[in-house]
Amino acid sequence: MDLSAMLKALGEPTRLIIFQQLLSRKHCVRSLSKKLGITESAISQHMKVLKEAGLVYGERFGYHIHYLPKQEALDELCAAFSGMKQQSVDLCRDPQICQCEFREEAKK
Repeated sequence: MDLSAMLKALGEPTRLIIFQQLLSRKHCVRSLSKKLGITESAISQHMKVLKEAGLVYGERFGYHIHYLPKQEALDELCAAFSGMKQQSVDLCRDPQICQCEFREEAKK
């Protein structure tokens, strides 16, 4: 999965709200439309972006498609942020130490 595409899709506030709604239960387009006060066509467009980013999938239930978050996408997002957190924890924050590679080149 493409982390950049997932973050870009979730970077739009309405899509983030939709995704958060899907974490609590399955929703169809009509349900999300009524809950969020957005037209069904707008919800459909947002769902298309979320699906293309690999964040959600749909299950047909009669005439409707119920959308759910993809667990693999959530796992990947969590792993990516966990890795970033660890890098930040491990980062040397001593203000007396310069880690700039250009400074090293100037010494040569």
